[in-house]
Amino acid sequence: MIQTTGGAIQTLITMVFYIILVLLIGVYYSKRASTSSDEFFIGGRSLGPWVSAMSAEASDMSGWLLMGLPGVAYWCGLADAFWTALGLGVGTYINWLIVAKPLRRYTQKAGNAITIPDFFSKRYGDNKRAILFISSLVILIFFAVYTGSCFAAGGKLFGTLFGLDYRLMMFLTAIFIMVYTLLGGFLAVCMSDFVQGIIMIGALILVFAVGLTHAGGWGAMMDNLHSIPGFVEFFGIAQPDADPATGQQIVQNGIPLFKEAGAYGIITVVSTLSWGLGYFGMPQVLLRFVAIRKVNELTRARRIAIIWVAVSLFAAVVIGLMGRELYPDALLTGSASESVIILISTTIFHPVVIGVIMAGILAAIMSSSDSYLLAASSAVAKDLYQGIFKKDASERNILFVSRLTLLAITIFGVVIAFDPNSVIFQIVSFAWAGFGAAFGPLMLFSLFWRRANIQGAIAGLVAGAAMVFVWKFTIRPMGGIWGIYELLPAFLVSCIAIVAVSLATKPPKQEVTDLFDEVRAMKGEVV
Repeated sequence: MIQTTGGAIQTLITMVFYIILVLLIGVYYSKRASTSSDEFFIGGRSLGPWVSAMSAEASDMSGWLLMGLPGVAYWCGLADAFWTALGLGVGTYINWLIVAKPLRRYTQKAGNAITIPDFFSKRYGDNKRAILFISSLVILIFFAVYTGSCFAAGGKLFGTLFGLDYRLMMFLTAIFIMVYTLLGGFLAVCMSDFVQGIIMIGALILVFAVGLTHAGGWGAMMDNLHSIPGFVEFFGIAQPDADPATGQQIVQNGIPLFKEAGAYGIITVVSTLSWGLGYFGMPQVLLRFVAIRKVNELTRARRIAIIWVAVSLFAAVVIGLMGRELYPDALLTGSASESVIILISTTIFHPVVIGVIMAGILAAIMSSSDSYLLAASSAVAKDLYQGIFKKDASERNILFVSRLTLLAITIFGVVIAFDPNSVIFQIVSFAWAGFGAAFGPLMLFSLFWRRANIQGAIAGLVAGAAMVFVWKFTIRPMGGIWGIYELLPAFLVSCIAIVAVSLATKPPKQEVTDLFDEVRAMKGEVV
C-alpha cells in the first residue's frame, strides 16, 4: 500500500490517464464495430502482425503473468514457476508455428467462419449443429471462470495499492472492462491489447531491473535464497510452514519458517510442462490467427510473439524470487503472495512510476478479460442464437444478444471472484485446462487428420471437458502419481476419444474431405 496520501493521488492520476486512453480507443472503434458481427467479432480480418502478436499474447497472459506467476515463485520457489513458464513458452511457439497459418486459411475457406465453434461446425459438416452447441457451452463455462480470475486480480490490485475494499474494487474493475468492450468490439480490444502489451512488458522489465539492483544483484540474491530448502531447485520445491488454522506462514524472529523441501520429480515436471498444451485450444489466441489480414504476415507475428513471451515470463519469475529476498516475511499466504509486484513497486519507485507499473498490471487484467467477454458473447450470439435458434437473425439482433451476454458473463465473473482469498493461479489453471483439453486435440486433428469425423469430434469435445472436472475433483485429490495437472490426462483422453470413435464410425462425407484436401494443398496467400 502507498504510504502517503500525496503519493497515492499521483499514482491514481497516472492510472486514470491510462484508463481514459483505453476508453478513447473503445469510442474510436465503436462506430465500425456496430456495422456488422464480422467487424464486432474479428475486426473484418484486418489485423497487422504487430497488433496480432501483441494482442494475442497480452490477452493470453492476463493478470496471471504479473500477479499469479510471480506469486507462485515467491511462495514456493523456482521449480513450479520455471517449468510452468517453460511449458508456456514452448507451447506459444509451436502454436504459432503449426496452427496459425492452416487455421487462417481454413476458416476463410470454410464459409468464412469467424468463431472457433463455427469453424469446428463447418469443418465437419455439422448440419445438426451439435458441435456448435457443445463447443459454445464449453466457452461459456470456462470463460466465465477465466473472467472471474481477472476481476479477482483487479480487486487485489486496487485493494492492496490504495487500502480499499477488495469487493468494491473488483466490482468497479468488472464494470469498466465490460463498458469499453461493449463500445468497441474486437478491434477496440485488439488495439488496446497492443498498447497494453507494451505497458505490460515495460512494467515487468522495469521492476525486474531496479528490483534486482535493490536485491544486491543476481549472485547475492541467489546465494541468500539457497538458504531456503528447495527454493531455487529445479527438482525440489519449497514448502512454507503454515499455521493449519489460519493458513498463514509461521514467522519467528522475523524469519519465515519452511518445512523440508518437497520432491519435484519427473512426473511433476511433465505435468507442469503440459501447460503448453493449452495453447492449441485457447479461443482468444486462435482468433488472432483468424483475424490477421494476410497469411504470410503470421511469420513476423510469430517472432514478435515469442520474444514478448520469453522476456515477460523470465522477468515475472525472477520478480517473484527477488520479492522473497527483499521482503521475506511480508506476504504470508498463497493469495497474498500474488501482490509481490505491487509490494516491490510501491516500496522502491516514485508514485508516478508506480502508476505506470500498476497500469501495466491493470493492462494485463483488461487485455484478457475483454477478450474472454468478447469470445463468450460471440459463442452465444453467433453460434447459439444465430447458428441454432434463429438462423435469419439480423445483424442488429446479433449485436444486441452479444452485448446482453457480455453483461451476464460479467455478473457471473463477479460471483466467482467474490472471495477475497481466491488464488488467481488456481482459477486460471482450471479454466486453462478446460479449453486445452476440450478444444486443443480437436483443433489439431481438425487441421491435420483427414479421417477425423463429426462423431469423433463430438466425443473428443465431451471427453476432454468432462475429464478436466473428473480429474480435478475426484482423482487429483488422491495425490501421489494421481496428483498431476488435469490438463495432461484430459488432453490425452480427448485425443484417444477422437481417434477411437472416428475409426469406429463411418468416414467423413466427401465434401468434408474435399475441403480438407483443398486447404492442405494451399501454399499461396489468402487475403
